[in-house]
Amino acid sequence: MKGYWYTIRSDMPRLSAPLVDSFQGRPGRGRRARRVRAGLVLGAGILTGPAVVPAQEHDPMLLHEGDRLTLRAHLQAGINLVSEHHLFWDLAETTAPDSGFDSDADWLEAYVKPGLSFERAFGGGTVLYGKISGVASATLGTDAYDASDTGRATLEEAYLGLRRTASGGLGLDVVLGARELKLGTGMLVANGASSGFERGALKFGPRKAWERSLVARVFRGGLAATAFYLDANELPSNNTDTELAGADLRFDGGDGSYLGLTYLEVLESGSPYPQASPGGAGAPTIVDGGRDGLNAVNLYARTPPVEGARQNAFFALDLAFEWNDRIDMEAWAGRVQAGVSFDALTGSPQLTYSYQVFSGDDPNTPELERFDPLFYEGSPSAWATGSKSSMVFINSNVRAHGLALRLNPSSRDTVTLRAAHIRVDERLSPVQFGQATRVDFGDGVPTVISGVTEAHLSDDFFIEYSHVINRNTFLTAGFSISFPGSGIRTTVAGETPEWTGGFLNVVINY
Repeated sequence: MKGYWYTIRSDMPRLSAPLVDSFQGRPGRGRRARRVRAGLVLGAGILTGPAVVPAQEHDPMLLHEGDRLTLRAHLQAGINLVSEHHLFWDLAETTAPDSGFDSDADWLEAYVKPGLSFERAFGGGTVLYGKISGVASATLGTDAYDASDTGRATLEEAYLGLRRTASGGLGLDVVLGARELKLGTGMLVANGASSGFERGALKFGPRKAWERSLVARVFRGGLAATAFYLDANELPSNNTDTELAGADLRFDGGDGSYLGLTYLEVLESGSPYPQASPGGAGAPTIVDGGRDGLNAVNLYARTPPVEGARQNAFFALDLAFEWNDRIDMEAWAGRVQAGVSFDALTGSPQLTYSYQVFSGDDPNTPELERFDPLFYEGSPSAWATGSKSSMVFINSNVRAHGLALRLNPSSRDTVTLRAAHIRVDERLSPVQFGQATRVDFGDGVPTVISGVTEAHLSDDFFIEYSHVINRNTFLTAGFSISFPGSGIRTTVAGETPEWTGGFLNVVINY
């Protein structure tokens, strides 16, 4: 039986930020390399333009303002040059050498997101508003998941909202349609749409809006109560028809602190769950439609800044508990964070430590304990487990220590260093969707097992540089490397080299 570490399901949550991890040049091969080199020339032309463009005297996207009606155009676009070397630690070379999977990849991806919004004010503090936007995205070359020369144009946002604020500050906001919605810190509900694969723009992940939604929010001051219904905009090639509904209660302090609680229920879903075989011996069992009927609660909080003589500190906590009586499931996850900023020092360094855990399925119990991360925000600054490893491990059956150091050498420049130590939560239990299912010859007896026998999965290091070219144009570059741990190395008999890569991109946002 072959291992499948490198095989990534198309229902894996996409990385949501354009600042993920890709660009390391290497000699190109054939037609694909020529196309990528052409993209490099195009990107170089963009980057060698004027470093600073004079500020506009007026807002060029404001089409009309007056008579209680405001019309505004919107535009986002980006181009990203990507290279990956020894993808997924070259495991495909050993586990499936006849698959034709290339563990080295170079590609160019781009997207454009135009939109139009309006607001119409009426008497008594009532405002009718709406927005429509679309995304056209493409990948030139072959990306990390083996998708080649592909792309799509899709509807992104299309919604109408009605907002009313009374004289006492009590407000009501109701929105219907395709729109973005993030709850809490994005631990469970953030990315309502999928990119990559047949839609292209894997790293950028420009789509975020839910395909259908109904959101009602009552607010006063820093307190807000939100009820929601959401239908995810999933890939046509792997649409699990997941719909969920629930409520969120949140209080925001004026100093960056917050406290909130989200409850949700999955109304419908065809998404399957893998379950560990008893004792970890044997291939995992697939629970068809395991997500259907899932319940979850998520508590999130952040303290006010703790001010010192030369620094400010904060602490944050996220906890989630999931259950599904239909399939005898209980799972949990959590994260603690502590950060400190030294504003008086050169570069205003900010240091953040985090520890996050997502339960795996215990192979020694009949219950299912595998945590479902649902639609989490998977950028490195949010809920990614590692920089490169987040392309392999979703937030299930993993635990990780993370450290981030951010420096601002100037008002236009930011340098961020990230490190992550990643371990499995339950050994001999499916990691992600069941990768590493294989035959083990311990004691000379062949046994089918799933998961890893050693806890250490990987160590990731990532350096990222961002530069503000002007108020609407941003340059970002980065390099990352992932060292496989003993849990990865012991799944194969061959070499498991370091996985490296980087990116260089330009994004405009109006």
